[in-house]
Amino acid sequence: MSSTQTIQYKAGMLMIPDISGFTDFVINTNMFIGKYITESLLKSIVESNNLSLEVSEIEGDAVLFYKYDQIPSFDDVIVQIVVMYNNFKKEVSRLSVELAMEIPLSLKIIVHYGLFTQYKIGRFEKLYGAPVVEAHKMLKNHIAKFPPYALFSDAFLKANFEQPATSTLEYDNCDNCMYLSEIGYIHYL
Repeated sequence: MSSTQTIQYKAGMLMIPDISGFTDFVINTNMFIGKYITESLLKSIVESNNLSLEVSEIEGDAVLFYKYDQIPSFDDVIVQIVVMYNNFKKEVSRLSVELAMEIPLSLKIIVHYGLFTQYKIGRFEKLYGAPVVEAHKMLKNHIAKFPPYALFSDAFLKANFEQPATSTLEYDNCDNCMYLSEIGYIHYL
């Protein structure tokens, strides 16, 4: 890279809805039926995007959404997550009836914030930056006890609230919802 080129990092939000139980599901389900179910569930997630988030990629069992500028408020993101989860649940129920089978899948959603950029290879655009890696690591957390849940990073909370610990209290409408300063806020759906 020449010294005249500079990478433009912009502040933005990342959201990753990830289907829980996917690995076992793929291994234990007929390939054609599994593909149909996966495609239908991912489509229900993408079509639930009321915040006009950009889709960076869909990979396996997850969608990587992002948004630069005009970051949605915590309230708006909670509403978005509830809509996404409810549509996902409806689609699981519809598919279970249509295919006469139990579909043991759930959803976990990661919300993060930070500086990241993009690069392009051919027709593919990829996100790059520490927050992208961090958001993917958050999917593998051992703090959340069970899906379905949304995990908001502390960075996202601080972009929305001066005092995240006290500001998230009003959203604690479940027994296990909690704010952890080193992680963020876990909201069970």
